[in-house]
Amino acid sequence: MINVIGLGYIGLPTALMLAANGNEVTGTDYNKELLSTLKHGELTFEEPGLEELFKNALDKGIKFENDYSSTDFYIITVPTPYDKVDKKIDASYVIAATKQVLEVCKKGTILVIESTISPGTIDRFVRPLIKDAGLVLGEDIHLVHAPERILPGQMIKELKFNSRTIGADNPEIAEKVKEVYSSFCEGEIVCTDIRTAEMTKVVENTFRAINIAFANELTKIARHDALDVHEIIRISNMHPRVNILSPGPGVGGHCIPVDPWFLVGDYPRLTKLISTALEINESMPELVLDRIGTIMKENGITDRNKVGIYGVTYKQDVDDIRESPTLQLFEKMEEHFAEPFKFFDPMIHNQILDNQVMDFDKFLNESEVIVLMVEHSHLKDNLDKLKDKFILDTHNLIDDAYKL
Repeated sequence: MINVIGLGYIGLPTALMLAANGNEVTGTDYNKELLSTLKHGELTFEEPGLEELFKNALDKGIKFENDYSSTDFYIITVPTPYDKVDKKIDASYVIAATKQVLEVCKKGTILVIESTISPGTIDRFVRPLIKDAGLVLGEDIHLVHAPERILPGQMIKELKFNSRTIGADNPEIAEKVKEVYSSFCEGEIVCTDIRTAEMTKVVENTFRAINIAFANELTKIARHDALDVHEIIRISNMHPRVNILSPGPGVGGHCIPVDPWFLVGDYPRLTKLISTALEINESMPELVLDRIGTIMKENGITDRNKVGIYGVTYKQDVDDIRESPTLQLFEKMEEHFAEPFKFFDPMIHNQILDNQVMDFDKFLNESEVIVLMVEHSHLKDNLDKLKDKFILDTHNLIDDAYKL
């Protein structure tokens, strides 16, 4: 039986996918309200295809419990935030989960850590726990790192088709874990050592962060000289070996804005390019605020309540708000304005912040300046309703709108 620890954005889809494909699975989480919701046959977040997968997993007998199971195969998918001061990983959730596993696990247990961690985390924090518990590594416990590679909005597809990395001390253990993941994963599964697996996941997201930062810096250069950055990128991308990404109002989610800091925190003298890229991405909400101020001044608007922010999730068509550029903007806003702008997001169905407007038409009627932070499908279906508004378009959807 497989015990999946942590039933958030990564753990729940993973547990459901394993169960739906014939594995005996128990999902464990400390959040009793979350568990109650799942036990009543309801999901805790929206995701295309998740409802059907949930039903299949329930039909196959998946269980949801608050207590850890006594078994020989665990997958830990708990959060791994970072300390924003020293830029190092906060491994406390992984440590706590591992300690509880060690209290109940069977001899010969395979402990898979899926949570994204900085290189060396297992050596520094997890291996000592096994020794302290009086257990023998490689006999009582086999450690594995199998970092997740899924994107909200495409979780089910990516769980099935993305390649995976299995890092283990023992190649035979790696093959056993590979066999389990092969029950649902049709992508290539590569086996390697733990340190390499730790590094590759962080490197993947760091690569993406740097590329986004280049596009965002181009935006600032173009703004300085009154040039159209989107036209510049379009023409540059005609070169067969150039593929510049689209700039935006910031970077959100739990991967790209977080994981690269693991490298900066551990290798501060060796990560000048990475740290600069991250700082550029983090500066984009500030640029949005500057542009809002300019638009208000140019059009004689003095009432900040007339500014509406469309979109608070970190990307289009998901309800995930982790590290979202809009939330970053609200944090920055406290440094500039006494009161926040109003906002609307069609994916957020509960009141989560002050000045949230739940009705789109009401949001439009009360706003003169509208800032397009997230390109939800809902927005694309309602662009005709934005006429006669001053639009700051951070995603280049409207030709005659203000741009970053």
